[in-house]
Amino acid sequence: MILKVVIVEDEKKSRETLKAMLEEFCKDVKVIATASNVSEAVKVLSVVSPDVVFLDIELQTGQGFDVLNQIKDPNFEVIFTTAFEKYAIKAIKFSSLDYLLKPIDLDELKQAVEKARNRMDTNVYREQIDTLMQNLSKETYRQEKICLATTIGMEFIKIEDIVLCKADGSYTSFVLKNKSKLMVSKHLKEYEHLLAEHQFMRVHNSFVINLREVKKYIKADGGYIIMSNDMHVSLSPRKKDELIDALKKL
Repeated sequence: MILKVVIVEDEKKSRETLKAMLEEFCKDVKVIATASNVSEAVKVLSVVSPDVVFLDIELQTGQGFDVLNQIKDPNFEVIFTTAFEKYAIKAIKFSSLDYLLKPIDLDELKQAVEKARNRMDTNVYREQIDTLMQNLSKETYRQEKICLATTIGMEFIKIEDIVLCKADGSYTSFVLKNKSKLMVSKHLKEYEHLLAEHQFMRVHNSFVINLREVKKYIKADGGYIIMSNDMHVSLSPRKKDELIDALKKL
């Protein structure tokens, strides 16, 4: 099956380079249109029906997100491209959406294309896009969600509902306020960085905790933490002072 692609990129050289990479190195891909700004992209996407849109985040006339805001019920995959790893990348990661940093690596491009080709559930994808747009809205900052790719599908979870994350080999277990658990096939370190600005802290090699869900800190037995769900969490001795300082600032 031919994968129909639209490229939204304001730099002509980058636009042409990506087009050439897609058509030369990615099997069964056809670039059916390109656009260089927000209004042009909206116009193109109202006429053609792509399977995938490569969407530059920073456009001269606005942002790639402005394009999504003006498209009702997008029925195409989006792969974001950017030269700047700024706040927007974090929002994209929270939504489990794909992005490519410029200059675009060929292997990463091929992987992104195949992932888009193999995606089946468009309803889940639309919810990922909705989650992204909510996460970029200042008004809904406290309601931010994270999309977790589990072994059975995608789960959309409010960040405030996470009690802790626990390392389980190359997987991470999320323990939620409702006592349910979710297993995700990513290392704990990724979520340590992703959740750091949301009052989460890595207190042990095996644990990242929601500081707002700490019930008690116990000094005995080398020090440990009791969470709101009564789970006991080990505390690394070198993290003791940092934890106490963080809890005082809540």
